[in-house]
Amino acid sequence: MALNPYDLYDIRSLLSEEECAVQDAVARFTDERVLPIIGECFDRGEFPMQLIPEMAAMGLLGSSIPTEYGGAGLNSVSYGLICQELERGDSGIRSFASVQSSLCMYPIYSYGSEDQRRRWLPDMAAGKVIGCFGLTEAHGGSDPASMKTNARRDGGDWLLNGSKMWITNGNLANIAIVWALTDDGINGFIVEKDMPGFSAQLIHRKMSLRASVTSALFFDNVRLPECNRLPNVKGLKGPLGCLTQARYGITWGPIGAAIACLKEAVDYSKSRILFNRPLAANQAVQLKLADMSRRITLAQLLSLQLGRLKDAGQMQPTQVSLAKWNNVRMALEIAREARDILGGAGITTEYCPIRHALNLESVVTYEGTETVHQLVVGRELTGINAF
Repeated sequence: MALNPYDLYDIRSLLSEEECAVQDAVARFTDERVLPIIGECFDRGEFPMQLIPEMAAMGLLGSSIPTEYGGAGLNSVSYGLICQELERGDSGIRSFASVQSSLCMYPIYSYGSEDQRRRWLPDMAAGKVIGCFGLTEAHGGSDPASMKTNARRDGGDWLLNGSKMWITNGNLANIAIVWALTDDGINGFIVEKDMPGFSAQLIHRKMSLRASVTSALFFDNVRLPECNRLPNVKGLKGPLGCLTQARYGITWGPIGAAIACLKEAVDYSKSRILFNRPLAANQAVQLKLADMSRRITLAQLLSLQLGRLKDAGQMQPTQVSLAKWNNVRMALEIAREARDILGGAGITTEYCPIRHALNLESVVTYEGTETVHQLVVGRELTGINAF
């Protein structure tokens, strides 16, 4: 019996019936709705807004949020498969879903009040309210504790001042989950789009994540009522907890990008005739393709086990760091190798490897750089913090 060339270890057989159904549905969505338009969206530097209602109708926004708050109530492996299939289309599409689900809906659900959950989560799941996540600052990067954005009490309200940088969905967002220094440590706030003093500015001239909205956020004495503060968390554990959720999804997403690149490289190498034989008949090409398959298989097993640990309540941040580091690096190297196999054709967005390679240059950086994740693993091994 022939093996699935993109699932050599039959990992599909380890999935539940529901998990398979989720993967199949999102795969169809990517094939039918994302792939036909995403190359042109990337070329134009536009996010395909028309996909948001469809993603919402499929339950892809806040898929792990309980149904009583509008979510789909799916398990973590299902969420990972959603990320994998969306990023098989484009990292920008997966980034949109990740930010909405893990960085915006998750903190409201986990750290918010019951009133905040009831007010925001159903509309966010329905795609009627879009969120963004304000943590990174222009000079902060990998050191979020150095943030300058601050909030001080003014009567019963808060006054928020500062700025955030590299914010996915910033100019699309109706609300921003913003983390700021206060006299009582770092607190999270729900900042609404129309609040006076709040503005978002598009970041242009990007060569990566072009089919995604990236913005800078600015806060000039934005007045926030106490009911807009997330009451159930203080300190860095709040935003870092959100990042762990998002990083988990990112361990799955690049697998999809890598599979897309491998498939294109296989198809091209079998059809491209060079020196009177298919390119795929060369040992050097087969060695490259086989190595891509090896790396993808290892990444699939890594993320599946991570998902099982997460669903069992046993996942540790170090394990997420290891998988994020390995899987994004894997996908980036495969995208570059696939581009090389395609030769000159590989530099155009008519084919997917160059687009995925450019996108993955961002994915390897955001949600913790590769170096940060290496140092997290090193700290676990030695007990010594080398940051």
